[in-house]
Amino acid sequence: MTDDTLTQVLAHIDAAKDSYVTRVMDYVRHPSISAQDIGITEVGILLLKMLRELGLQAESIPTKRHPMILGRWHGKPDAPTVILYGHYDVQPPEPLDLWLSPPFEPTIRNGRIWARGIGDNKGQHFAQLMAIEAHFAVTGSLPCNVIVLLEGEEEIGSPHIADFVHEHRAKLTADLVVTADGPLHTSGRPIVTFGVRGVASFELRAKTASRDMHSGNYGGVAPNAIWSLVHLLATMKNASGEITIEGLHDPIIQPTNAEREAAATLPLDLDGVMADLGLRHLDAPADRPFYDRLMFHPTLTINGLHGGYGGAGGKTVLPSQAIAKCDIRLVEAMTPEEVFARVADHVAKHAPDVEFVPQGGMLPSKTSVESPFAPAVIAACRTGNGVEPLLFPVLGGSLPDYVFTKILGLPAFGTPYANADEANHAPNENLTLECFHKGIRTGAALLSELGKIRV
Repeated sequence: MTDDTLTQVLAHIDAAKDSYVTRVMDYVRHPSISAQDIGITEVGILLLKMLRELGLQAESIPTKRHPMILGRWHGKPDAPTVILYGHYDVQPPEPLDLWLSPPFEPTIRNGRIWARGIGDNKGQHFAQLMAIEAHFAVTGSLPCNVIVLLEGEEEIGSPHIADFVHEHRAKLTADLVVTADGPLHTSGRPIVTFGVRGVASFELRAKTASRDMHSGNYGGVAPNAIWSLVHLLATMKNASGEITIEGLHDPIIQPTNAEREAAATLPLDLDGVMADLGLRHLDAPADRPFYDRLMFHPTLTINGLHGGYGGAGGKTVLPSQAIAKCDIRLVEAMTPEEVFARVADHVAKHAPDVEFVPQGGMLPSKTSVESPFAPAVIAACRTGNGVEPLLFPVLGGSLPDYVFTKILGLPAFGTPYANADEANHAPNENLTLECFHKGIRTGAALLSELGKIRV
């Protein structure tokens, strides 16, 4: 596709911007709350109709809970095939009394659309669909091949996507994956992401007696369950910030020079971050660069420590039971299974009476910043937004990108379209009209850039 053709496509998008806003508001008006099984079937049917009207072949493929919606167009045998991933389920809207307007009655205020799911992720994948529509409207074709994969369980942890990808990998034959989800940088700059950390969650449960006791009558006699966990946890991470679980770091693949350089160039207002969070200092070790902390190192977090008495006033109780809820964020090439094995060994060695209970986990994902498809993705973000995007080798959080990079063996990129203050998962979720419009332009430019590549 020539640059002149893309110019025509972008002009079409600019002329249709009001129509796009009306249509996305009609879309997010339909609830699709996976956690509560509300509206999933109805929105799946709506999406099938939408994809077919765009000119894609579309089908709904069942999983053990909510279906995957799959659309495809293969009209360019010598061009790449891109999977555009998104999710049509949304978070529950509660607490309802904190919304300034009803969550499923989309409203425009102050240059933003306010509704549950508008940012996460309906508005963003709808922008990708409108980019497809714009190309069809102008040329009757697409510059590259497209597979649209929309999941109905992302907001409940994507429990069945790995099985789906394994079972239907023949339908997912592609060259790369692009996800439009999440927010832009706080500066308003667009970003391209190349990876995410994984996660392994677990509980530590201590039980030292059959009941709680009087701390005077039995103090010094009966062991304290909370102290049992405190001592154990202290053997897992020291005051210098080092995770001291033997063997935990062994699988880690160190970042490349290109990844370290990309992280080092990211803008940072550290004083502003610390002021916003009310921090007096960063976590140990003190000399670790800010973005290195979020991208290249595992973490051990105590999410909660529960036991004994926590109410008003005092209660001289000696706790007989305590639970610590923890998670470890994983970097390439750690796995939840290996982490659970190392933690189990550590607990057996240091506190054999404490029960280790593994919970859920998710693999990390990583795509090289030097991928041959990276220039096309970066150029699309530049065209759609008018500024150079920031490159994030890894995001600190966890997403199911591993199903694409590890099961399908594809490079996977993130190109968020939403404003940094989209308030996803919170009351008053929103998407600026400007971000929505730039997202459609970015999606159109992505297809054009990929269409220049021969495979």
